[in-house]
Amino acid sequence: MNLPPFTRRQCLAGAAALLATAALPVLAAAPAAAALPPMEVWKDPNCGCCKDWIVLMEQAGFAVTVHESGNAPVRAQLGLPTRLGSCHTALVGGYLLEGHVPAADVKKLLAQKPKALGITVPGMPVGSPGMDGPEYGGRKDPYDVLLVTKNLMNSDVSTRVFTSYR
Repeated sequence: MNLPPFTRRQCLAGAAALLATAALPVLAAAPAAAALPPMEVWKDPNCGCCKDWIVLMEQAGFAVTVHESGNAPVRAQLGLPTRLGSCHTALVGGYLLEGHVPAADVKKLLAQKPKALGITVPGMPVGSPGMDGPEYGGRKDPYDVLLVTKNLMNSDVSTRVFTSYR
């Protein structure tokens, strides 16, 4: 049987096609980007800024379960002092989130995995996520996202700036 001679280019193209075909099962088995852990949120049923924050978390890729029972009892049970509190409390990936924390900081927390209780934006600073609607006229007050740690020996809570928004 006489086969026509192949050029080097044809041989290389054929080898590349063969390699690509062989790699398909490996590529198909590669995992997609890691899914974000589910988030639970406790809030007052009448709080509009909390609803706005939840929408932003969902837009960022979090699956959110909402408990319309208020957040003070959950915050206390998790050991976050009232002085670090806000209008809603969330749990995600084993971390507490308090208040109007930006989604980017939640993802940063989950990626870095620090030994911490969680992160908080105390109070309700205008311009933070959920506190940035048209009713605020574009106003953006400076605020800090605080990393909250708890001493296991004496339950003292301390904070340091995790991210600053100026």
